[in-house]
Amino acid sequence: MAAELPLAPAGSGTARSLDIVAMTGRDRRRALANALMAAICAAAALACLVPLAAIVTFVIANGLPAISVEFLTQEPEGVGGGGAVAAIAGSLQLVPIATLIAAPIGVLGAVYVAEFAGPRAAGAIRFTADVLVGLPSVVVGVFVFAILVAPFGQYNALAGSVALAIIMVPIILRSTEEILRLVPSSIREASLALGVPVWRTVVSVVLRTGMAGILTGIMLAVARAAGETAPLILTSLGSRLLNVGDLGRPMDALPLFVYANSGQPDPRNVEQAWGAAFLLLVFVLAVNVVVRARTFGRRMA
Repeated sequence: MAAELPLAPAGSGTARSLDIVAMTGRDRRRALANALMAAICAAAALACLVPLAAIVTFVIANGLPAISVEFLTQEPEGVGGGGAVAAIAGSLQLVPIATLIAAPIGVLGAVYVAEFAGPRAAGAIRFTADVLVGLPSVVVGVFVFAILVAPFGQYNALAGSVALAIIMVPIILRSTEEILRLVPSSIREASLALGVPVWRTVVSVVLRTGMAGILTGIMLAVARAAGETAPLILTSLGSRLLNVGDLGRPMDALPLFVYANSGQPDPRNVEQAWGAAFLLLVFVLAVNVVVRARTFGRRMA
């Protein structure tokens, strides 16, 4: 009968050596798995950045040569002539008006959901906002056309701003609500303990604390609205004439200018479309820089 090898005692040097070898192998597997997952995450992050970098590079390369004093200051003339001043002025009117409509509604709606609404009402409002966020923008355009264009028999800039505002409201509402929920309850309780009314606590404490995030949400909504085309085709229509301040008539915008010129056979029109796309890119970038700079200034203060 073969003699059995004695097992090493638990506290012996042999057992400790075997444990070290086993732990070293396990640690190596963990390190390998960690490195593999880090590489996968880095590749996913790169996959997010590469399309953005490619789009920005492509737009700059094709749109920057089209930018000139004539392009920025003249109205369209003939085929491929003139500039995009009507579209620039239109976007600078439509988007701010839409923001003035949407921002108060979205922020106040978020305050109600986060601070005052019951669970059922808050859930219903969140569901409605989520549905509106995912609603195709052309459906919004058809709706606004039916209530603000067809009854008056006239395409108009006000209808375009209302359509953009409808797109912006749910984005502002949901982002602002999430920011308000991040405000610590202790801040609210401290204000109420000092005898400050609830409405004043919300306005002076809660909103001020979350102002940076609220501005970021509004910024995202502005960036979304600035590039919308389908609602404007059905509402403000577009115009080759410069329209400043007359919201009852058709008004051009940069997305409409890109849409109209990109489908033309003349290369000069296509070049102008790239130039307008470049201006849209600069506009969105400028909005981001202004909001980030203001947020940084508030934090430093």
